[in-house]
Amino acid sequence: MKGFLEFQILAMINKNNLSGNEIRLEIEKRRGFRPSPGTIYPVLKQLKIKGLIKENKITGKEKKYSLTNNGKKELIRCEKIFVSLFKGLCYPMK
Repeated sequence: MKGFLEFQILAMINKNNLSGNEIRLEIEKRRGFRPSPGTIYPVLKQLKIKGLIKENKITGKEKKYSLTNNGKKELIRCEKIFVSLFKGLCYPMK
């Protein structure tokens, strides 16, 4: 997984199917700033190309994203890396 934003988006979509705008608003709640569409939508496109998420058309142009089986596996893999990385920062190796 290339970036933290990809990991964060996968984790959010895992809890609820979300639109790109809903992802932007959720990130704003968590981090205090709203990323631009030019930040979020290229990441969503890459996750879709990689087969980690899929689009679900709701109405008209509105679509929400959900994880594929490969996306769920990738999220688990990334969570393990994330935990081991921060565990190492909190508990220095001897």
